[in-house]
Amino acid sequence: MSVVRELSPGWLLDHLSFINKISYELHQHHEPCCSKNEPTSSVHLDTLHMDSMSSFGASATCIASTTNPENDDGGNCEMFIQKYVFRSELFDVTKPYITSAIHKECQQSNEKEDLVNDVKKEISISVNGKKRKRCVVFNQGELDAMEYHTKIRGLILDGSSQLIQEGLKSGFLHPLYEKRDKYSEPITLPLDTCNLSELCEMAKHLPSLNEMELQTLQLMEDDISVTEQDLFSRIVENNSSFTKMITLMGQKYLLPPKSSFLLSDISCMYPLLSCKKTYDVIVIDPPWQNKSVKRSNRYSYLSPLQIKQIPIPKLAAPDCLVVTWVTNRQKHLRFVKEELYPSWSVEIVAEWHWVKITSSGEFVFPLDSPHKKPYEGLILGRVREKAALPLRNAGVKELPIPDHKLIVSVPCTLHSHKPPLAEVLKDYIKPEGECLELFARNLQPGWTSWGNEVLKFQHVDYFVALESKS
Repeated sequence: MSVVRELSPGWLLDHLSFINKISYELHQHHEPCCSKNEPTSSVHLDTLHMDSMSSFGASATCIASTTNPENDDGGNCEMFIQKYVFRSELFDVTKPYITSAIHKECQQSNEKEDLVNDVKKEISISVNGKKRKRCVVFNQGELDAMEYHTKIRGLILDGSSQLIQEGLKSGFLHPLYEKRDKYSEPITLPLDTCNLSELCEMAKHLPSLNEMELQTLQLMEDDISVTEQDLFSRIVENNSSFTKMITLMGQKYLLPPKSSFLLSDISCMYPLLSCKKTYDVIVIDPPWQNKSVKRSNRYSYLSPLQIKQIPIPKLAAPDCLVVTWVTNRQKHLRFVKEELYPSWSVEIVAEWHWVKITSSGEFVFPLDSPHKKPYEGLILGRVREKAALPLRNAGVKELPIPDHKLIVSVPCTLHSHKPPLAEVLKDYIKPEGECLELFARNLQPGWTSWGNEVLKFQHVDYFVALESKS
């Protein structure tokens, strides 16, 4: 369970525990009895080459493990299980990114700089003979942000404090002095050498498939042959109860059991629509446009118009729960509430907040920092069609979703690796409901995931292989 504690303000989550509860187990076979075969539980798509578009037409082999394999000589191969766990150091956030002391020093430094600038301005004004009283002017966005923060500050502070205290009592959170020197060496993150978004861009040049060819690709126990085109134009499903591994551009990715995904960008979403499936919950983490993204060129962003064009009405089942991650920019919050959700016929039912803390229970940024806040928002809504549509199960009553709930967790150090929502949303969706995550960077059992970096955090380098067992 990823929920450490649930109180009236919200939930304290253990993101790392959620990942490691997933059965990342590869079923493989000992050599040499299976030496005539490829290693099992793997899909080989490493014939792709970035410098050659012709490679997209090449054939690759998909081999999934069998439960009772036999070799050509009639002998039985001995199976062993390779288990993987997520690297715990990627959640080693022991100290705030910016401490209150540093924040105060920065403020004092800025105040001194402002004072010097004010003197220069006053001198300039006096020389020009236009002396006037100076006043600090904030733009409308800054004023809106301060007003919003004032409204929710008490909620964030009080609710987080309750959950953090429970986390300290339970031992999930530890005072800083207890965790000293746990990771004395600097953390070296794995290199994402396979540029998934670039592959999606290249896939646009592939010939389009007809409707019959757009059927979902299931990774079965039996050996099957697939092409790279299959990967980019179909939903890929791992319906088995164990993990599979695929190799793409020489990089290995782990696919958890009972998961499915579509690797594409926003211009190639038609396989999601062609499968005729609708979803009971849709979680969206749009690549919002902001200055830091522009400067860093870390990922491509979408304009508000492009986000509005996501075909949520076609993907959503009646009464579907739509959850959108939103940055703290009031421009984005207003857009979701006033334009995006109305255009999708989604009625807002609640606004939640993700509060990011260290493993010792401190906010990762000072709560009142004018630049970075230790929280982000989630806007929850229900699809309400203009024409009344019958629910799938008329007997299932919909629970009201409480407003201003908090999700408190230690964030992953990987950029934009959001905490899991499956367990906190389960009471508000029907049992065995169909779940979809858009702009995903990882996979979850029981969910369909879509995005141009949908396998990013499934890269095997983010995991540690434990000692295998027979």
